[in-house]
Amino acid sequence: MAFEAFRQRIGSIIGGFDAAQAHRRLRGFRASRAHVNTLIAASGDTITARARWLVRNNGYAANAVESFASNVVGDGIKPSSILADSAKKEELQALWLAWTDDADAEGLTDFYGLQRRAAREVFLSGEVFIRIRPRRAEDGLSVPLQLQMLPAEMLPLDMNRTVPGAGLIRQGIEFDGIGRRVAYHFLRRHPGDLTDPGLAGETVRVLAGDVIHVLDPVEAGQLRGVSRFAAAIVKLFTLDLYDDAELERKKIAAMFAMFITSPAPETPLEPTEEDLEVEPGQVVRLDPGEDVSTPATPDSGGTYEPFQYRTLLQIAAALGVPYGYLTGDTAKGNFSNTRISLIEFRRRISAWQHGVLVYQLCRAVWVRWMDTAVLSGALDLPGYDSQRRQYQACAWLPTKWDWIDPMKDASAEILQIEAGLKSRTQALAERGYDAEQVDREIAAERKRELALGLDFRRPGSPAQGPGESGKTDEGPNAEKDDEADDTGDEKPDPKEGA
Repeated sequence: MAFEAFRQRIGSIIGGFDAAQAHRRLRGFRASRAHVNTLIAASGDTITARARWLVRNNGYAANAVESFASNVVGDGIKPSSILADSAKKEELQALWLAWTDDADAEGLTDFYGLQRRAAREVFLSGEVFIRIRPRRAEDGLSVPLQLQMLPAEMLPLDMNRTVPGAGLIRQGIEFDGIGRRVAYHFLRRHPGDLTDPGLAGETVRVLAGDVIHVLDPVEAGQLRGVSRFAAAIVKLFTLDLYDDAELERKKIAAMFAMFITSPAPETPLEPTEEDLEVEPGQVVRLDPGEDVSTPATPDSGGTYEPFQYRTLLQIAAALGVPYGYLTGDTAKGNFSNTRISLIEFRRRISAWQHGVLVYQLCRAVWVRWMDTAVLSGALDLPGYDSQRRQYQACAWLPTKWDWIDPMKDASAEILQIEAGLKSRTQALAERGYDAEQVDREIAAERKRELALGLDFRRPGSPAQGPGESGKTDEGPNAEKDDEADDTGDEKPDPKEGA
């Protein structure tokens, strides 16, 4: 230890990186060398509790978490199976759609609502747990499977011990001898829920195969999540206190309309008269020697708005949410810089969608759901045991983001498709739709329009061929006309017969 301290001292004397020096500017900078797991174990519960308090009581915090969850999930990140057999694919998608209404074990929402709640919890507390609950056939579900959401507080951070054999428990997670997650030790009752009559502190061991742990780790080796509010809690809370003090100061100042100065009374202990109530247009008679003055109402000054703006910018940067999404203030930006900030925000959201929510939650649920559907007989997929990976392959389609000018964006997308820079399948996938399903719907609509003699397509639209722009006679007799044209017979020219 003495040699290590001496080596560090020599390094600081020799110099090199300013950031590692102990000169005057950095004398009070004492950075912790503890691992993130140690820091989370020491303060994770407090950070989560403060983040939840802010979301319940601070409008900016509530708006930030709702904006994040809405942009991540939207209407839902939906699966699109890539099975080659269109009939089996349609059967699979129909069964999944029916099960999404049964997915929530609490019966409060559907599977896409669970996605939104999961994104909200990860933003708030850094993590969330989804427990997979198999059900009985007599429960009447389309697929005997449900999902139960457990908040971060249900897994104790202070549970650290060895288990018989080569395993150990770290922060409530049980690992085997080679570091694989074996089980989770959940509390039976939420530590802060006094309405639950269950035994406080009692835990239950749940196998890791039945638990989906959703978190976005920020450091290598991190076991538990940390709230997105960690870097913004101090500024959010102190800004809230400052606003309250400013409002209180203005409220107290507004209570006084005027002050009346009177000569000193002959008897100092004599009770003063009652306060004078003044109404608009009232004539007030004053006693000799009395004077009226109005208080100088304190103003917030010209620094209040810039200070608020800069502080909220720092909070928005800490939360990773654009200023406009955090505050709802659209007056601070123009079209160009607002679009630039939204592009950056949506890139981050897209990375989070596919790297966290899809990879950790959606894929795990899809695999377990399909296994259960096949084993329960709800889905018949020949050769599933030998072709399991091929059957489970699917694409997850997030909701498409809308822009301010959808006409320009749609025109640009049509040009990209016509120029071969993008396929219709890709364009529809970006909008959150399955191309084959859309094509089937379009074909069914065209068939119905043809039977009714209708055509709602715009002339020259990409849905029509180049020779169809002037066609209007697509009624019931159109097929007969086409058959007559296909016979190859030509009508004689009257001039040639003359």
